[in-house]
Amino acid sequence: MTTSESRPEVLRYTAFSSDPDGGNRAGVVLDANALDDSAMLAIAADLGYSESAFLIAPPEGLGGQEGRAFGIRYFSPKAEVSFCGHATVATAVALAERVGPGELVFATRAGVVPVEVVEEGGTLRATLTSVEPHTEEIADADLAEALAALDWAEAELDPAFPPRIAFAGARHLVLAAATRARLADLAYDFARLEALMHQLDLTTVQLVWRESDTVFHVRNPFPVGGVVEDPATGAAAAAFGAYVRELGLVPEAAVLTLHQGEDLGRPGELTVTLRAGDPRVRVGGAGARIG
Repeated sequence: MTTSESRPEVLRYTAFSSDPDGGNRAGVVLDANALDDSAMLAIAADLGYSESAFLIAPPEGLGGQEGRAFGIRYFSPKAEVSFCGHATVATAVALAERVGPGELVFATRAGVVPVEVVEEGGTLRATLTSVEPHTEEIADADLAEALAALDWAEAELDPAFPPRIAFAGARHLVLAAATRARLADLAYDFARLEALMHQLDLTTVQLVWRESDTVFHVRNPFPVGGVVEDPATGAAAAAFGAYVRELGLVPEAAVLTLHQGEDLGRPGELTVTLRAGDPRVRVGGAGARIG
């Protein structure tokens, strides 16, 4: 059992912004080998960020360079999650500040996630490569319940983007708003949406609005994690990249820009890269230490 006196240092980073006041904050523990599940959950709950990341010893056979390969676990204030993009980016930036930019490898509950960190003009940027993604249809009754919980009318959806559940390490319901105003006006039934998300094993709901062929604005309700909204969501961005490619809404090879956090006063930018012949999705962005 780990006591509070023996807890390791908890770092605080933001992901998908070079400004500590932008993007999505994450707690990062670079050595969590001595922590049990309850201690990790307690740290995540104390921080109150949407997720925190905890590095542990790499599993046998993971590969990667010595000192640059790790096991990683993610906790929201309420529970462990299988994969978290922004906490991965935050952790990669924290490591790069200590061991230098380059390749990292993380073993997550969802699978192996490589990350490349580069320095551009004094700013560290990390790009993760998702596990192999997929999408699935959502039942009419479940869609109706999601819209009711959000207080959205079906007529307010963009018909070019059919609702789907998308996975690239975690499951997300993708819903596209027909207007930016609809996306901006987010006031939902927390308990009702949380119940549906538990039923469908969803991590977030990915709400999107298309500004242009390659630019999107996104928001992510996250009641199952104990927070109203996630300010910048790398796992959902990866799932969304798979979704738009699978449905033929973008070319097989494309670079997309996702703006998130503007409506929360924490603007962030996520770059989603799709490559021909590779089903995996790459999600990148800047990161910075807080404080």
